[in-house]
Amino acid sequence: MANLKEIRNRITSVSSTMQITSAMKMVSAAKLKKAQDAITAMRPYAEKLTELLQNLSATLDGDVGGEFTKQRDIKKVLVVAITSNRGLCGAFNTNVIKEVKNRAEFYAGIQVDVFAIGKKGNDILTKTLKVVENQSQVFDALTFDNVTKIAETLTQKFVTGEYDKIELVYNQFKNAATQIVQVEQFLPLAALKSDKPASTGDYIFEPSKEEIVLTLIPKSLKTQLYKGIRDSFASEHGARMTAMHKATDNATELRDQLKLTYNKARQAAITNEILEIVGGAEALKG
Repeated sequence: MANLKEIRNRITSVSSTMQITSAMKMVSAAKLKKAQDAITAMRPYAEKLTELLQNLSATLDGDVGGEFTKQRDIKKVLVVAITSNRGLCGAFNTNVIKEVKNRAEFYAGIQVDVFAIGKKGNDILTKTLKVVENQSQVFDALTFDNVTKIAETLTQKFVTGEYDKIELVYNQFKNAATQIVQVEQFLPLAALKSDKPASTGDYIFEPSKEEIVLTLIPKSLKTQLYKGIRDSFASEHGARMTAMHKATDNATELRDQLKLTYNKARQAAITNEILEIVGGAEALKG
């Protein structure tokens, strides 16, 4: 009967785990809907802003990007690792951390520092790389204004020459089951090119086109970072929902197996008791 008690305890434990994972799945599903709507609504704006910047810059001669497009000899690289503050989301954080380490190996012989956005990435990467700053609190209130402060900090680090190149590493949201690790160059700005021909209409620009481009570039950088964090936020909830769904299915399967094992063990115990009773009765008759 001790064996039966152990199985009963395991069934109870697995059932409790199944209830927790099922609840987490529903919570993530609710949060995913809001996060998905936010990134879906933002993408057209970000793409249109990039298109506008490309059209304007394509009609200008020379280097109009100022410090933002200045190409320097790469001596120090800053990798912005965008992860989550919580776990239980499958390989979501692991994939980003792995890619950050790959970037560090790619720049062998060059100093590579990490700017962490997310507690999980910060905790792991501090063991092997130099993390200069952690901005995990941004997920407590994920707004454009809060992300703007981070974008301005990153921009300042590049403009002052503290770093010669800045890259973003994050999970891009495709759907609830699929997240794609992206590596994007944040600064310096790559040459702005477009497959579409530049607009050649007779427009009057106020202020000048050069001033408009220089105004749009910081705005574009802030939007790029905000889009990356928003993508990562939606990906996190999608990954967690998928992970909790699989965990719930596995717990259900394990519980059913344990119940079957328990019933077989109980049946065997009852059969043994009956045999002992019958055997005792036959011995008394003899």
